[in-house]
Amino acid sequence: MILVNTDYISGKELEMLGLVKGSTIQSKNIGRDISQSFKTIVGGELKAYNDMMNDARALATKRMVEEAEALKADAIVNIRYASSAIMQGAAEVIAYGTAVRFTN
Repeated sequence: MILVNTDYISGKELEMLGLVKGSTIQSKNIGRDISQSFKTIVGGELKAYNDMMNDARALATKRMVEEAEALKADAIVNIRYASSAIMQGAAEVIAYGTAVRFTN
């Protein structure tokens, strides 16, 4: 499966199959939350939260690819990511794009 954030793939003619998406909702771990709150006192990267968001993006991407595979897609173009707070301590990450099939 080819994944790109452009609306084309060089040298390929594309048949648009439709929107595909994948999402996940992640919540903060109370132990991780306490340790990361201490980090805000001195500053710096919140590595535990960075890792959590990377894992969430990977899972959302995997789910998007599975949806595209069900459509027999060869690629997903114009991929975008978004996140939003669902409630205090929980965020949704969504990956979406257009599933396409190669015609040449």
